Amino acid sequence: MSFIRPEVRSTLWQWREVIAAAGATAFGLWLMALGGFLLLPLGGVFAVLALGLGLLAYRRMRFAQSGDAPGVVELDEGQISYFGPTFGGTVALRELAELRLLTHHGRRMWRLRQQDGQTLLIPVEAAGAERLFDAFAGLPGMDTGALVAALSPQTTAQGQGLVLAADSVVIWKHPVRAVLT
Repeated sequence: MSFIRPEVRSTLWQWREVIAAAGATAFGLWLMALGGFLLLPLGGVFAVLALGLGLLAYRRMRFAQSGDAPGVVELDEGQISYFGPTFGGTVALRELAELRLLTHHGRRMWRLRQQDGQTLLIPVEAAGAERLFDAFAGLPGMDTGALVAALSPQTTAQGQGLVLAADSVVIWKHPVRAVLT
């Protein structure tokens, strides 16, 4: 028997990493409040590291999308695989040349293009797609703030309501391969 409502439990589970980082920050601040030559800098370092991890956890939480897209995403040793009912494939992270967010038949998808031109489309709401944040964050020159902002709904200048994404938005290009292609 649980004393916590299911919707509250799911919200707490979604925010678990951010809550843990906030607790670690509070612990670091408590160490700083104790004072002294050892605890003051130790608590400061602990609090700053916890704040950084909290920011990363918040971005990872915002990156995860809820939905019912078909297919499963797997990430294994630098290789992203998508297994869907009608299409799928794999791409190697080290061979990735471009990352794009596009809308295909009303569904937002990641378009991963390798150096050799091979592309892979992955629905944003596919099962396991939240793992892609860490993979994309490790790409050279990736701005994780821009990555998360691309997924956020944007309001138009005319005030026509919410627009989920443009037809195609380039999120990242490999710094060296973008010049070569």
